[in-house]
Amino acid sequence: MTRSIGYRWHLRELMAKAGMFSTTELQPHLADRGIELSASQVHRLVTGTPERLSLPVLAALCDILDCAPGDLVEPYVDARTGKVRKVAGQRVTPSAPRERGLRPTRARIVDRDET
Repeated sequence: MTRSIGYRWHLRELMAKAGMFSTTELQPHLADRGIELSASQVHRLVTGTPERLSLPVLAALCDILDCAPGDLVEPYVDARTGKVRKVAGQRVTPSAPRERGLRPTRARIVDRDET
């Protein structure tokens, strides 16, 4: 089984709940907490999903939005079954039960008079 770990970034939704609808509204709040980010950095932070985030920025966002880190970052696990094999350079996940190592149960045919 292959497990893919990911996360969802909810900064934009939390900003909207707090009445902030523009990325420029966040920048002064961050500056008040000692976080100096350019307008483009704040824009990327709000509109995208950050791959790296410093703990001081995370703490400042939680303070500004009155939330916990788990409200901003929602982790998830995407479990995939079956073996992944390469075919001509592509990833292919087997879809037929037999390819995944599953076998059907043999049917038992019983005459109706016997039951």
